[in-house]
Amino acid sequence: MIAVAIVTVSDSVVAGTREDRSGPKLRERVESLGWTVAAQEVVPDEPDQISALLGRLADSGRISVILTTGGTGVALRDVTPEATRAVIEREIPGVAEVMRAEGSKATPLAALSRAVAGVRGRAVIINLPGSPKGAIESLDTISKLVPHMVDLLEGRTDHADVPH
Repeated sequence: MIAVAIVTVSDSVVAGTREDRSGPKLRERVESLGWTVAAQEVVPDEPDQISALLGRLADSGRISVILTTGGTGVALRDVTPEATRAVIEREIPGVAEVMRAEGSKATPLAALSRAVAGVRGRAVIINLPGSPKGAIESLDTISKLVPHMVDLLEGRTDHADVPH
């Protein structure tokens, strides 16, 4: 079972001036993949708060995958990649590269994503776009990679069932 935490990064959602549309959409998609949503959080665009939450979730021992949504663009308050880099132990650049490459087929704005993915302990942390459409499309792009990453982090290193 893949236990997922969904973290919406948004000042306006925290302030109550905007509805969180991406977090609930991600929850629906995660559950449709057969994964379990073990936590769903909202945090403002504050690097220290984002890093603290990501670290706490990753270190809890009950979360395999942390999906963030929001804060990956070039606006001044978009700090999710920096906050993620502050807590990951190893980056997985190919994951973000695949999301940007696939996203660019739908919109040239995908090139502006600064999303990162990496590992902390036995948890994978993946930054997704803030728009519901972008978040779901990005997740769909990498959804087949996630179970393999989780298996590897849990010590299941047999590659016999991995499609090539």
